[in-house]
Amino acid sequence: MEAKKVSESKTIMTEMVMPPDTNTFGNLMGGILMKWMDVAGAICAGRHAENYVVTASVDNVSFEHPIRLGDIITLEAVVTRAFNTSIEVFIEVFIHDIVHKKNTKSNHAYFTFVALEPTSMRPTKVPEVLPITEQEENLYTGAVRRREIRLVLSGRMKPSEAIKVKEFLDLHQKK
Repeated sequence: MEAKKVSESKTIMTEMVMPPDTNTFGNLMGGILMKWMDVAGAICAGRHAENYVVTASVDNVSFEHPIRLGDIITLEAVVTRAFNTSIEVFIEVFIHDIVHKKNTKSNHAYFTFVALEPTSMRPTKVPEVLPITEQEENLYTGAVRRREIRLVLSGRMKPSEAIKVKEFLDLHQKK
């Protein structure tokens, strides 16, 4: 299985916030945004895996700026790293105010997907990621730490086994 460039599966999705998508304050409901992020991430991960995928986890969705009724949002999803059968995807959300021609980053999150073989519905191997740019390399390198944190929080890894997290903390405590 040959490694794939991040650009080969990058997914860009655009939505317009309509009245049924909003709460009583006229802001996009968080659940609707998470659904759109999940869809964009699944498309991205599925393209990378060339297979069906299911959502395994979502890390800390940040809500930096409210998204209002009538806003147009763009979701950009990129694969950061692949681990045997799982794929980490970084998703950013941008608000496009078409009246004032202003773009604002609103949200971001890391989603993890598992590729499934369609007949057996069992996890299946996925291609490695080939980071090209500095940003892709940074996301790729950080993915190991994020994975260890997810495994510790889910109880599938002991904190003492999170080697990359410990190395990161040790490095930053020395500074």
